Order: sequence, then structure tokens, then C-alpha cells
Amino acid sequence: MTGKLVSARAAIERIRPRDTLCISGFVGTGTPEELIKALESRFLHSNAPFDLTLVFAAAPGDGDSRGVNRLAHGGLLKRVIGGHWALVPKLGALALAGELEAYNLPLGVMSQLYREVAGKRGGVLTKIGLGTFVDPRQDGGRLNKATWEDLVKVIVIDGEEWLLYKPFGIDVAFIRGTTADRNGNITMENEALTLDTLAIATATKNSGGLVIAQVERVVAANTLCSRDVEVPGILVDYIVEATAENHRQTWATQFDPAFAGQRRVNLAKASPMALDERKLVARRAAFELPLGGVINLGIGMPEGVSRVASEEGLLGAVTLTAEPGVIGGMPQGGLDFGAAINNDALLAQNQQFDFYDGGGLDLAVLGMAQVDAQGNVNVSKFGSKLAGAGGFINISQSASRLVFVGTFTTGGLDVAIDHGELRIVREGRTSKFLPAVEQITFNGDIACRRGQMVLYVTERAVFQLTEQGLELIEIAPGIDIQTQILDLIPFPIIARQPRLMNPRLYNPKAMGLAQLLGANVVDGCVVAPEDELERRRDARKRRRLSGSSLSGTVAVPGQ
Repeated sequence: MTGKLVSARAAIERIRPRDTLCISGFVGTGTPEELIKALESRFLHSNAPFDLTLVFAAAPGDGDSRGVNRLAHGGLLKRVIGGHWALVPKLGALALAGELEAYNLPLGVMSQLYREVAGKRGGVLTKIGLGTFVDPRQDGGRLNKATWEDLVKVIVIDGEEWLLYKPFGIDVAFIRGTTADRNGNITMENEALTLDTLAIATATKNSGGLVIAQVERVVAANTLCSRDVEVPGILVDYIVEATAENHRQTWATQFDPAFAGQRRVNLAKASPMALDERKLVARRAAFELPLGGVINLGIGMPEGVSRVASEEGLLGAVTLTAEPGVIGGMPQGGLDFGAAINNDALLAQNQQFDFYDGGGLDLAVLGMAQVDAQGNVNVSKFGSKLAGAGGFINISQSASRLVFVGTFTTGGLDVAIDHGELRIVREGRTSKFLPAVEQITFNGDIACRRGQMVLYVTERAVFQLTEQGLELIEIAPGIDIQTQILDLIPFPIIARQPRLMNPRLYNPKAMGLAQLLGANVVDGCVVAPEDELERRRDARKRRRLSGSSLSGTVAVPGQ
């Protein structure tokens, strides 16, 4: 131990039984693997500490064994409060088995709660989550019967319902940066994201807790540029210098300077996607891109929309964003998800959700695991899979327009494209369309009352949400509407006069989407037409004047 610089083992020894531990990270970005491994090692050798409460916003895991998956040992954790669970399946298995108290709260709410804890305020008061499984009249975010405490309550103010999310103290925080000086000042020049690092450190310090920072390197005191410091040393108790393997920029990438904004990438060199069902869906979703608009793309199939936009030369005509704070550029996918290249700016995660929650998104393209007759969507918990909501509730509830994307069926689906027509070679075993979803992550009734435009895009059909239910508005060429669509949906579908999906979707060549959408090329850049920008400005003003939030009470299924 030399001042604040200590070994990982020495830092972990300061954690006490029953502490509340907050860990930063978005997938692998910002995940302090050196500290997590040291905590696992201490517990396996000494059975201490025990009965910890673990708190995280986005799942700091890889879907297998890294990140907080390492903490899935009986007795180590008593309670877990997380915003996203898909990449921490080992913890998810304990939650589903009832072996620990477990909550899933919206990712944006978790990010904002850190600020409320830091300022010792009464919690997050918001409409985010009304009518979904985090509404206390449904599950209140509880994931099993062993989870007893109410962390969410309904508050009525001037006749309108709000949700109040309860704050919590933090005893220990694991955060991550690039460089620390001996006084504990932290910079993040090589990180792909800044996340909620400052908010977590402030919340922990003001809770009387310990902040442990994992960094790449340590330099002499008073040698860092003050404008580069993201976390001041007054908030940091211990610094741990990590090995390179435990300090990857993302799980998939050791270090790419483009992810840190240190170089630009020629996107023209990117290889195009293969023309399969995933690209068909991404292409159709790309037809909804609002020129000059701000867009969020979810994880999984929505990621393909950015690649299609790049192929079609449209990245300059829209602003793509990602919930951990990315503004502009091209968001990445897979285990690089959260990072971006050529982005214009990088915000803190909680600041990004302020923008999202307030209605800043013109369009969101999100996945769908289950859809029911009311247009409700489930992506959070289905069958034996616990994915968690992540930012889905914040984004889907607040965006002006929504496009949910997914294949029509799943589990063995095989399609082919013959002469511009879609052919189902083998149908999937499981339908995405059910009489009722297992868990409501998006409430279709509330969306209708808000006046949101909502589409459900598959490789063979496009549906639109109406007050009367789902309406089939497009079918793929080569698809039989009765046997390959309507007969496979276990509830009535409105099918007035569905049109054929654009044949360009099924052509392997570029679609010429920029021209189809009316984009202009000025000085070599694709830009939106002026009338489109004016229309969007007027729409935002109408949303502000009318109020984008839901007034009155929320209808809750089963009541």
C-alpha cells in the first residue's frame, strides 16, 4: 500500500459483510474486471464478505462468465438491483430460482438514482414504468417471491400518476478509468464511455462509503490536466492498477482508438451485411429513419439499422445515439455494444436518459421477443430467460415514433430470397405473437393514448398499432397472407388492404434509400430537406405544449 495506490487484494479486504456494492460497466465497457475477480477470489478462499447487496445499471457482464457473473456464488450476494440482466445469466439463474432477492428497474432510472443518492434527495419521480412490470400494481420490478421490499410506489400529483423510485445508500463502489494520479484524480481518455462514473463516486462518498477505482496506469500527483479529470481525487479512496487483460476497452476489443474518439474511421470500407432475414428487417426499419432526426437503436437486431444506414450513405442525414451516452456516428454491436465510432459527442449515461425521458428521440428501433393482441411487447422475462428491461422502458415510453423489429417466428426459421420474393424454407418453432405476453415491458394501450406511432416489423409482414388492435399494413412478395401470417397469429388481426413491402428490400444491391427518403447532397454530405426539419421542429413544439407524458390514471391489467 502506497497512499491511495493499493493492490486489488488490499482494496477488497475493506468490504464488509452486508455492504451495498455498486459496480460500473456497460457490457464490458467500464467494467472493473480486476476488482470483480479479486472479490470473487476473496470469497472463495474465506467465505467473506457475505450477504452483499449488488447494484448496477447496465449489466457489466459478457453473457457467460466474466464481469459480475463471477459473483454468482451462494452466500456472497443477498440482494441484486439491476437495470439489465441479459449479460449476467449466472446471476439471472439465481434470481429465477429464488436464491436471492432480485429487482429489475429501468436502466435510465438506475442511472438517475445515483444522482439522487449523491444529493440525498427522495428518489426519482417519473412516469417511466407506468403500466409495465415495474409498476407496483404489477410486479414492482420484483423478479421472484423471495423479493419482498417495495422499491417503487405510485404517487398522485394534481390528479396525475407518477412512480417514485426509492433511493439507497452505497457502501462500496467499483469504478474504472484510464489514468490516476497519486491523489486519486481519474481521467478516462482510453475509455469508450464515461457512463455514471462521477455520479456513482459522488453517491458513494456522500453515503459514507469507499470508492475503489481500477485504472490502466498511475502517474505522479499534480501532473494531469484538470480539464481531463472526470472524477476528482476527493471522491476516490483507493486506486488499483489493473493488468491489460482485466482492463479491456470492451469484451471484444482490447483497445481501438476509434472507440475513444482518438481517430476517425472510413465507413465506406465497411463490408455490407449478408441479405438474410436480419438484414430484411433492418432494411425495412431503415425506411422509417427521419431525416435530420435523432434515433436510438437497441441491442440485437436493431443494430443492423446502423449498418444499413451506412451502406445507403445515410449516416450523415440522421443522428444515431446509444443509451450509455453516444451521440452521432455509428454505434457498434455484439460485445462492443455501447461503443461507437465517429461519434460527435459523449454524454454521461444519466444525462443521455434525461434527453430520452424528456422526449428527445424522434425514432427508436427496438427488439421484440413477444407481442400480444393489445400491442404490448415483452423483452424482459420470457420462459426461462431473464433479459431485463435495460433502457427499453425509458426509450419506448418516450420516443415520438417506435419501430419494434424481429423475425415473425423464432427457433429454426429459415428463409430464402428467390427472384425478389421471400420464401419460407422452414418455419420457426415459436411465434413472437401470443394472446398475452408473459411480462409487459411496453404497454400498447398507453402508447395509443399518448398518440405514439408504433410499427412492428418482421421479414414477412409489417403491423401498425391502432386503438382497435394490430393492423397488418404490409406483406412481403411471395408470402401467403392467410397461411403464413394470419393463421399463425392466435388473435384477430385487422387486415384491410395491406400493400406489398417495397421490392427493393429483397434486392441484393443497395436500395438507394437516401433518394427514396428525399435526402439532398450538399458539399458531398447527405442532408435532410428543409421542410422535413421544419416539420420535425413543429412536432417537437406540439409535444412540448401538449405534454408528452400521460395524464390521468393508468389502466393496469388484472385490476
